[in-house]
This record gives sequence, C-alpha cells and structure tokens, in this order.
Amino acid sequence: MKWWDNLVLAWRTVKGNRLRTGITVAIIAFGIMALVGIITAIEAMNNSLRDSFSTMGANAFSIRFKERRFFGGGGGDRGANVTKSDTRSRKRVKKSNTGKIITYKQATQFKQLYDFPASVSIGINGPRSQVVNYENKKTNPTVAINGGDENYLRLNGYEIAFGRNFNRNDVESSRDICIIGKDVAYKLFGAKIERALDKVIRVGKNKYRVIGITKEKGSSSFLQADNVIFATYNNVRQRYANPNQSYNIAVMVNDINQMETAIGEAEAAFRPIRALHVEEDNNFYIDKSDSIAETFIKLLGTISAAAGAIGFITLIGAAIGLMNIMLVAVTERTKEVGLIKALGGKKGSIRSQFLFESTLISLMGALIGIFLGVMIGNLVGSLLDTEFFIPWNIITIGIVICSAVGLIAGLYPAMKAAKLDPIVALRYE
Repeated sequence: MKWWDNLVLAWRTVKGNRLRTGITVAIIAFGIMALVGIITAIEAMNNSLRDSFSTMGANAFSIRFKERRFFGGGGGDRGANVTKSDTRSRKRVKKSNTGKIITYKQATQFKQLYDFPASVSIGINGPRSQVVNYENKKTNPTVAINGGDENYLRLNGYEIAFGRNFNRNDVESSRDICIIGKDVAYKLFGAKIERALDKVIRVGKNKYRVIGITKEKGSSSFLQADNVIFATYNNVRQRYANPNQSYNIAVMVNDINQMETAIGEAEAAFRPIRALHVEEDNNFYIDKSDSIAETFIKLLGTISAAAGAIGFITLIGAAIGLMNIMLVAVTERTKEVGLIKALGGKKGSIRSQFLFESTLISLMGALIGIFLGVMIGNLVGSLLDTEFFIPWNIITIGIVICSAVGLIAGLYPAMKAAKLDPIVALRYE
C-alpha cells in the first residue's frame, strides 16, 4: 500500500470520528493559541517600543540628572522608570548629590566646552496637557510642548515636512515661534497641513507663529510623538518658568565606533561643570538612545518565556490526550487491523496509517491555534495602536512542535497496532 493511500485512509478515519477528533484538536489548538497569541502581542509591542523609544539612533546618548522617565506625550523624555544602559551611569549616586537638576547654565556650558566631533542638543520639557487653538478650532488638552535648539529635532528623530527648523538666532532671541507635530497640524488645519505655516496659534495663553511642521513619526500607546509642539528652549524657559525643571543634553557622534570614547569625554567634561570632586560619584546619568526600548523589551521577554512555558505544558497534556485517543482507536479497530493483515497488509502500512492519523489531528490543532493566536495577539496589539504582525518564526516552530507531538503521541499506538497477531485480532470482541 502506497503512502498516499495510507494518508487518505487516515484522513477518512479522522473525519469519521468527529467528536473525538474535535476534542483533541481543541486541546492542541488551545496550547498553540496561548503561545502564538501572547508572542504575537509581545512582538507587536516590541516593534512599537523600538519605534517609539529609539528616537535618536544608535550613535547617540543623553545626559540627565536622574533616570529617564516617560509620561506618554510627545518627544523622547517621558515614561516609566528604567535602568540606564551605560556602565558608567550605574555608579551609586551619593545622597549629598541627589536631586541636583541640570541647570540652564550647566547645559549651555557643556555645549560650549564639549570638544568632540559630535552634535550637541539642549532640551527642556514644557507643560503637558495643553490646549492649542487656531480661530474656532482647538485640540484636546493632551498636547505637550518641548523646548530645544537647532539640533533638538534631529537628535530626537524628527524631520521637517514643511517650513524650516530653528536656527541659532531663533534660540538666542527666544522669539515666539514654534514647530508643530503632524497630529496638531491636522487637528487645526485639516488634511492640507502645510496651511499651518506662518499662522499664529495659541498654546494655552501664549501665541506662537508656526515656522515648521514635522513629518509623521508615528504614535503608540507609549508615546504620542506627533501630538507635540516645539519651541526654543529659551522661549520655554521664559514662558513656562519652572525653577525645578532640569535640562536634557543629547549628543550624537559622527562615528558610531567612537561612541564609548564620546561618552567618556562627555563624563569628563561634565563632572567639573557639576562641581564634583575626584572622590565623588556622578550625580548625573548617561544612557544610550536605545536603552529604553531594550529595557522594556527584556521585561516583555520574560512574559514571552512564561507564554512558552504555558504553551509547552498545554502541549504535553495534549500529547497525552492524543496518545490515549490513539490507543482507544487501536482497540476499536483491532478487527480491522486483523483483516488488513489477513489480506496481506504489512506492518509498515498499518504503522504509517496510525502515525498519519495522529499527525493530522495534531496539525489541525496547530493550524487552528495559530490562526486564533495571531488574531487574538493582533487584537490585543490593536488596543495598543500597534501594527498588524505575523510571527512567522513562532508559526514555523509551532508547526514543527505539533508535528513532533503528533508523531510521538502516535508512535506507541501505531507500533502496538502493527504488532497485533492477525488471528487474535480477527477473533477480538
């Protein structure tokens, strides 16, 4: 008997026992669905995190007076507590040095003194939850305003779509001009966002003339990167005075191979500015631009491992259930096996038929589970504004695992059926 005939017979047998097959398929599908669904959702969030947090590129780092925090508005300086990536920033901060913000004088002094082939940007966070008005239109009270210099947008991953960027004169004069994010422009000016150029908008109680509009950067549940307005840091410092506000310094090196050297030079340059003695630890942190995404992704990786464990345990249970069902099938079809052997059927054909049955059942569960897992995972991802994602690697692994489960679960019943004595089998009641 050819293998194709064995496969057809196995399929007919599977179709003929729908209830038993359906229960086994459901068990296997549940395990794969849990595995693929969680991994899909996590991978979708990973992609969103990378796009949202890796704002400056691999050749950039930032200097802060404390660990980076995120609060969900535009720009790159908000969110949950995370650990810094650079080993130098892991030093214990002495209690006497904690709480010392980076002042305007310190930030500007660093920019002037930092002698390294790199671009330096100074930024400051303005108030959150602002309402922006133009004529009779206004935004929701969710717009953030950030202050920066001529390098701020580039070092935070923004590009100009229309208009121009800040120049040094704009920064020094602290004039009331701004660059607005795409979401703000669309809310106030509709689809033709370029109409916002040279218009005067009101941010809270302050009026600004729009000189530029940024390209769409993309938003997620973690960051609303396009729902933001940028002014110069001197303007934000004057309009929204906050004596406890710390300045952020970002550095982008020209050569990524000089990253570690650039960080060392920055630390050496900033310690005297912060009036630190030789024996004192740093009271500031240096973190690389991709450290935030990597930290969150590592946390999500733990969930991925837990999902794998859940799926594995479920598949073990499914394999045991499938083996029991195949053993029952051998018992039910003892006479049939005896008849096949009496007519000249070989052990290999009988063994192949039972193995095909268990593998088909397992693969049916895999396909259903993968489909449901991808749909559920992306449904969860859509609630977090992530793009549709198909984890091909996990799908491939799931199919291979389920094929192995089917083969292993059906191996003992198949061997038992192949070893039946035809005379005893024909007399079996």
